[in-house]
Amino acid sequence: MYLDQAKKQEIFGKYGKSNTDTGSAESQIALFTYRIAHLTEHLKKNHKDHVTTRSLTMLVGKRRALLDYLYDRDVERYRAIVKALGLRR
Repeated sequence: MYLDQAKKQEIFGKYGKSNTDTGSAESQIALFTYRIAHLTEHLKKNHKDHVTTRSLTMLVGKRRALLDYLYDRDVERYRAIVKALGLRR
């Protein structure tokens, strides 16, 4: 599987407050970004996979909603996570 428990712990440790911080907006945004990158690579090879295309669209929407939430609550945290992940916005 592309996303095992060790990889999740690495993502949460790098972007969250601790390795067990799975609920903060930053850690969820980082996890969604990793999943989006994986699905994008899959779709480059399998362009007719419409289920994955829909899943990718839904994930991008979830990440966008979390980014909007973070922007409304704390602009500095928003700017930090966008810069750390290299997102365009």
